[in-house]
Parts: sequence; structure tokens; C-alpha cells
Amino acid sequence: MAAPATSQLAVNPLSAQSLLSAFGVLGVGVVLFAETGLLIGFFLPGDSLLFTAGLLCTGTAPGGLRLSLTPLLLVAAAGALAGSQCGYVIGRKAGGALLGRSDSPRLHQGARRAEELLERYGHAKAIVLARFVPVVRTVLNPLAGALGVPVRTFTVWQVAGGLVWSTGLALAGYALGSSIPNVDHYLLPMVALIVALSLVPLAAELSRSRRARAKEARG
Repeated sequence: MAAPATSQLAVNPLSAQSLLSAFGVLGVGVVLFAETGLLIGFFLPGDSLLFTAGLLCTGTAPGGLRLSLTPLLLVAAAGALAGSQCGYVIGRKAGGALLGRSDSPRLHQGARRAEELLERYGHAKAIVLARFVPVVRTVLNPLAGALGVPVRTFTVWQVAGGLVWSTGLALAGYALGSSIPNVDHYLLPMVALIVALSLVPLAAELSRSRRARAKEARG
């Protein structure tokens, strides 16, 4: 009798479907808040979670799991916006000490990419673009606070980027699930594609940085 209870409690935080099965719409808000507001949430699957949640709103998932679209959009936006603002406030108060305490190479790499975005594109564009880059969207918020980005500037653009990111991915999943029969058969490949696409901006930035360093070395 204990085995079923144990299996229900075994939630994989890296699996969007596992998180949604365990916590539903509320879990989306909590995960997005943690991923965008707390450095410890950098590993959470924000992109795939939003897309999969939107897909599950169509009722095409195996096992009968179905979410409601309107609550999903509201909770996702609230989690994403509140998380970013929280991260900014933490960074403003704690400064760069937050990153200094972390031993994660991936987190420090994300910090470097976030700084490059801010330097290359300016505050507004960087804050919006960071939403679509895993890890960078976690690090940029406290980094913006630590670097003294004006509160008004940060708030306006994090809200704009957060709404586009959270509602856009959820609606993309919903649209695809509504238009393709038996879409649940392709859930894993589609989630993998979303994750891969979310890494494209980061890969492009890495490639650009390497080319720039190589050019400087030759010059």
C-alpha cells in the first residue's frame, strides 16, 4: 500500500510533465517564480513547462490530465513577473555577493552572458531578450539590481518581456495541441525541440563572443 503513495511523491523537477501532473497550474507559477527570481532555480524547465502546460489545456494528454487555459495564463504571468521583480530586489540589496557564493560554472557562464547582453543591447532590449535564454533569465534580474539599472526601466521591460514569454509559449502549446490530432504522441519530441530552440540565442551569443575574442587575438 505504501508504494503508490511513494510514487506520487516522486516528482522529477527537470520534467515538465512530472511537475504538471503533481502540482497542476499552481506549480507553473511556483516554478516560474523560482526560475526567474531565485538563483537556485536556474535548472528548472521554464520553456518546456509553459509549452507543455499550454498543450495540456487541450485535453489531449495521456492519462486524462487537463489544465484550464485562462488560469494557466494568469498564474504563469504572475509567477514570471513576480519572480523577476523579486530577483531584481535581491540583487539590489545583496549586490554581486550572490553569485560569489555559487560554485556552479553554468550559473557563472549565465552571468557573463547577461553582462554581455546588457552591454551590447542596453537595458531595455537585454531585459526582454534574456527571458528567452535559459539560465540568463535567472541571472540577469539580480544582476540588473546589483548594477543599478533604474527600477522603472527594469520593471517596464521585465513586464513586457515576461508577458510575451509566459503567455506566448503557453499559447503556442495550446495552438499546436488544438490543431494536430493525437498531438500527445509527439509530446516528448516537441518539448525537446522547444528546449533546443530556447538554447539558440545563447549559442549565438557564445559563437559571437568566440569570434570577437579570436579577432582581437589576431589583431
